[in-house]
Amino acid sequence: MAPIHDLRIGVDLGGTKIEAIALSAAGATLARSRVATPRGDYGATVSAVAELVRRTEREAGAEDPAAPGIGVGIPGALSRHNGRIKNANSTWLIGRPFDRDLERALGRPVRLANDANCFALSEARDGAAAGAASVFGVILGTGVGAGIVVDGQILEGRNAIAGEWGHNPLPWPRDDERPGPPCYCGKAGCIETFLSGIGLARDHEAAGGRARSANEVAAAAAAGDPAAGAALARYHDRLARALAHVVNVLDPEVIVLGGGLSNLDSLYREVPARLPAYVFSDRVDTQIVAPRHGDSSGVRGAAWLWPASGEPAP
Repeated sequence: MAPIHDLRIGVDLGGTKIEAIALSAAGATLARSRVATPRGDYGATVSAVAELVRRTEREAGAEDPAAPGIGVGIPGALSRHNGRIKNANSTWLIGRPFDRDLERALGRPVRLANDANCFALSEARDGAAAGAASVFGVILGTGVGAGIVVDGQILEGRNAIAGEWGHNPLPWPRDDERPGPPCYCGKAGCIETFLSGIGLARDHEAAGGRARSANEVAAAAAAGDPAAGAALARYHDRLARALAHVVNVLDPEVIVLGGGLSNLDSLYREVPARLPAYVFSDRVDTQIVAPRHGDSSGVRGAAWLWPASGEPAP
């Protein structure tokens, strides 16, 4: 059996799957489990997370209950105003006291954090940005978001929205980028509408290319397709503009790219090459790197929300 003080449990609550991980005190993976998310059913979601935590602890060889506290990454944030979930694209969570309901189901304390914050924390603790004093962790996938970690701690902000980078307007828009595609947040021209996978696919088709997914656009560009190559070049420039705003405001030591589009090798050549044109500095030394833990970063970061001892983080 694994001792209590040697175990952390993290959960990544996604729109289609829920994943849990058990980490040792040193960060080694002891067990991982996943189940389908009961979409649209709040009560079933709470029950599914609780049972998955118990199962993961058993698979890690730990007595039940083992971890004193559970960390959960969510696609949204906990409102500081009323203690309920807000801004979640898993809409059945909105307005619910998810942490309190899960605590009742497990009989243990729960810490929630935005899933992008968990990604950034994972890469800052023992990932591609380990040792950096300031980290901006970007998610480029179905949506676009980010998390901020300073001195090993998540920066949530006064309104619990620090890192909601995807819902700012695309910087320095060209004439043909105004007003921009409509966003589900109710505005138009958000960074997310340009830099998500859907945004890349939409831009390619709108410019005369045939309908393709983001991955198909990237593959066609690599094969020499002119329309796909032009769409990917626009994507590089837009990402450079969007990250330049982050550098100008936050000036992080490291930017880690996550999400499905972070697998595009060209991002790590083309975006740094374009940054100096937009950053207010004589030179740009910001590192832009791929994640060390890949798709595991979110759930690992959730586990890092609690120290192994279960005591509050410093």
